[in-house]
Amino acid sequence: MTLFIFLSLIALGIGSGFLAGLLGIGGGMIITPFLSVLLTMQGVPAEYAMHAAIATSLSIILFTSMSSARAHNRNHFVLWNVFWGIAPGILVGAALGAQIASYLPTFWITLIFIIFVGFSAVKMFFDLKPKPTNTLPGKPGLFAVGTVIGGLSGIVGAGGGFISVPFMVRSNVEMHHAVGTSAALGFPIALAGTIGYIYAGWNLTGMPAWTAGYIHLPSLASVACATILTAPLGAAAAKRLNTKPLKKLFACLLMVLVFWMGSKIF
Repeated sequence: MTLFIFLSLIALGIGSGFLAGLLGIGGGMIITPFLSVLLTMQGVPAEYAMHAAIATSLSIILFTSMSSARAHNRNHFVLWNVFWGIAPGILVGAALGAQIASYLPTFWITLIFIIFVGFSAVKMFFDLKPKPTNTLPGKPGLFAVGTVIGGLSGIVGAGGGFISVPFMVRSNVEMHHAVGTSAALGFPIALAGTIGYIYAGWNLTGMPAWTAGYIHLPSLASVACATILTAPLGAAAAKRLNTKPLKKLFACLLMVLVFWMGSKIF
């Protein structure tokens, strides 16, 4: 790893961690596009770069989710009964999602990621929030929902909040509890997804040294350390700033990323 790449990874971790804390968004939307470029520069074959970026981004959530969940739990915002209802399905879904992603060519995995980021950007720009209309289902329903959340998260390398928070809010769970419970659910998503990507990519050929399956360990360590340090700073800044206009600006930047990634595959 050259000094330029190392500093780029640190800068990526600093920026994504701060924005995640400031705006309450998943850092994977920022990390994955840039990481795919930096991984190519480190010797990851082009046909695996997007898969490796998603896998490494998901493994970073292993560390950031613990910090976030601990903070939400201190404020009593994690509904552990809901967590234990959804988590088993998440473990199954995230592991399957990683396996499915490993069979998808770069074009399709990138297209799915573009759709995910584009949808998230539109939702953020217009501040679209679901209205409470239902109640939480029983254990079989929660397991099914968890499987869907885990599966999609495993494919796009996200923490699952883009589905779990709207689902819980629509089920009459108060927003703070929905966000806190979603933060805790990020850990089983990341755990199962990480194991799934390690298994799916274990026999890959042409990968550089210090990789575990699809996961590039030096990039994981560099970005995760920086993210853990700066996410609390972003959260502290959020208490003093009006984040609504910042979210609109960030949504516009996400759309720029969408068009940039789209130009690479079309």
